[in-house]
Amino acid sequence: MNRKTIGRTAIIQTISNTLSRLAHVRAFFEGGAVGFNRLDEWSDIDLYILVDDNKTKETFDAVEKALTSLSRITQKYDVPQTQWKNVSQAFFRLEGTSEYMIIDLAVVETSSEEKFLEPTVHGKTVFYINRDDCVRIPGLDVESLTKKIQGKIERMQARFRMFNCFVQKEINRGNLIEAMDLYYNLTLASLLEALRIQYYPVHYDFRTRYVHRELPKRVVRRLEHLYFVRNRKELQEKYGRATGWFHETIKAMNEEKTEKQLRALQTP
Repeated sequence: MNRKTIGRTAIIQTISNTLSRLAHVRAFFEGGAVGFNRLDEWSDIDLYILVDDNKTKETFDAVEKALTSLSRITQKYDVPQTQWKNVSQAFFRLEGTSEYMIIDLAVVETSSEEKFLEPTVHGKTVFYINRDDCVRIPGLDVESLTKKIQGKIERMQARFRMFNCFVQKEINRGNLIEAMDLYYNLTLASLLEALRIQYYPVHYDFRTRYVHRELPKRVVRRLEHLYFVRNRKELQEKYGRATGWFHETIKAMNEEKTEKQLRALQTP
């Protein structure tokens, strides 16, 4: 095939044709940008395969063989261990595709508690295989998620109280590389997480993903200002502003408010 002629449809159809012949495959579906109707020319392909337990390796082997029949796999990146039990993940890049059209593939065993199907969190799933209609779309467990977020808030506060001063410590020492790293990965990361809980708690753990769409524009502009630091003077100033904003945001939070927001975001 000529360079950059292989599109999403060909890739998905090729995988689907192979999976449809495998009895251990229960479902094959797409999420990500498609699920939120945000597909553009830079989108990757977020695919999920639901399989019987202990069939993960066999499934990956089948997918790789299918992709190879379409084009050469120029790169594969295996995720050593995902945060979910019985979920395995790998990324593929094919010759003849856009460099952005990476295939993000998760193989989910039926015993996994996380199936990536709840529409409020993962968007509207597009099914290519749903054998015997075995997969049902779950509703959002608001009570459980509220408690999980509340626990996250408490841990986040404790971490911030303990370690945020490390930024100032390294500024005082003149170690600007260390100070900047801590500022981004502790101060701003904590602030961003708190803001996501405040404005869009269902994606409280999505870090920077979709932040431009899910936070108010005025909040995004204020965050952008804090993310761009030119020198030591600006770092000192913006570290102080970000720290104050974090405390202000956390102070306004409570479990009842979080639950109310989650119910408002709940997909009908």
